[in-house]
Amino acid sequence: MGRRWASRRLGLALALVVVVVVLAGRCDGGVTSSFVRKTGKTVDMPLDSDVFRVPSGDNAPQQVHITQGDRDGTAVTVSWVTCDEPGSSTVLYGTTKNKIEFFAEGKYTRYKFYNYTSGYIHHCTLRNLKHDTKYYYALGIGHTLRQFWFRTPPKVGPDVPYTFGLIGDLGQTFDSNRTLSHYESNPKAQAVLYVGDLSYADNHPIHDNVRWDTWGRFVERSVAYQPWIWAAGNHEIDFAPEIGENEPFKPYRHRYHVPYKASGSTSPFWYSIKRASAYIIVLSSYSAYGKYTPQYKWLEQELPKVNRRETPWLIVLVHSPWYNSYNYHYMEGETMRVMFEPWLVQYKVDVVFSGHVHAYERSYRISNVAYNIVNRKCTPVPDQSAPVYITIGDGGNVEGLANNMTEPQPSYSAYREASFGHAIFDIKNRTHAHYAWHRNQDGNAVAADSMWFYNRYWHPIDDSATSAA
Repeated sequence: MGRRWASRRLGLALALVVVVVVLAGRCDGGVTSSFVRKTGKTVDMPLDSDVFRVPSGDNAPQQVHITQGDRDGTAVTVSWVTCDEPGSSTVLYGTTKNKIEFFAEGKYTRYKFYNYTSGYIHHCTLRNLKHDTKYYYALGIGHTLRQFWFRTPPKVGPDVPYTFGLIGDLGQTFDSNRTLSHYESNPKAQAVLYVGDLSYADNHPIHDNVRWDTWGRFVERSVAYQPWIWAAGNHEIDFAPEIGENEPFKPYRHRYHVPYKASGSTSPFWYSIKRASAYIIVLSSYSAYGKYTPQYKWLEQELPKVNRRETPWLIVLVHSPWYNSYNYHYMEGETMRVMFEPWLVQYKVDVVFSGHVHAYERSYRISNVAYNIVNRKCTPVPDQSAPVYITIGDGGNVEGLANNMTEPQPSYSAYREASFGHAIFDIKNRTHAHYAWHRNQDGNAVAADSMWFYNRYWHPIDDSATSAA
């Protein structure tokens, strides 16, 4: 009898240990990386750096960049700047390098910001393009002709593979150059989802808009050849009443055009596009989003339009993260989360990409939609209908890394690390996509954090165990 009782006591003790371990596992967060990177001041590259070089030639087009020009990828908007005189706003294009047989006419604009006057900023949309086709295009007719190329996306469809790069908060420091070079050496991506904060010109005295020009020349080596899908961040606001600049987003709006009208939006700061098998919704953290506002009403009408049988992957871009366990910009996205998170859960968004915090973090699938202020249900809970939230504001800008984390790591946080880098979201088919984050210190074949995504509409099983941090 004594042995039997002792055995039962031992069994109960072991069971308690198991319960404690399981509960501890549920209470603790995921991985806080122990990777140690070289610490030092993040410094803007000097104005005479090679990456800022003005192209040679008479009134040569510079700061060339492209983005999607319509709803489904059959148009491309080409933008560039000429400095000495307007020159031509015509773009020549075609499918053969030595026989560019088509042309499109664009327009140009200029703006003044305090004591700065911009060059002539051209925008031209090439329409009725064939899907999955390489096009060559040329700018600078009558002066210095420069030629580039791009490939249009495959036709929209449920099992169309496509690979996106993810970059945020890039700036124009030596670390920014490492990030862009590292991204360029990772040859998979076909377009960039850019989550806001571009030039950081506003970090310079009187919002030095020369730094908008240098940034445009810096990123041309990528964005002239593949579209970057733009989301606006706080460093695009450029609101400076102390120097008489009262129009928010003035430089950004003049320089970076997006196809917002194609999705029924009334503003370039929130819009949507379809690309291959992805439906991408861009939101604005710095525009009104409360009930009855234009952004609120647009998103309310937009989400029911998403046809997951056509575009299975539903992706949201927004600058300020809704879930953030760093002490930088802590809780800044909370009011927008309260307004919009129930919709994202209802419509089973696959992933939300954000920037703003200058570090990296990935969440589990969690939601906090039950909380109503009075019911005390204020802790995020696992929710397989919810998105994964990924903060990738780690491009390398002059403000440096966010390396002060809240402790303990919250239970919703799967992986976090204060390093600069970029990510790849590689859609395989309607059910599977592979995601990988690459820190700058590693080779491009190395993923510091990765996971397999199972599509929330077609294959909504638990994918939290697919992480490979």
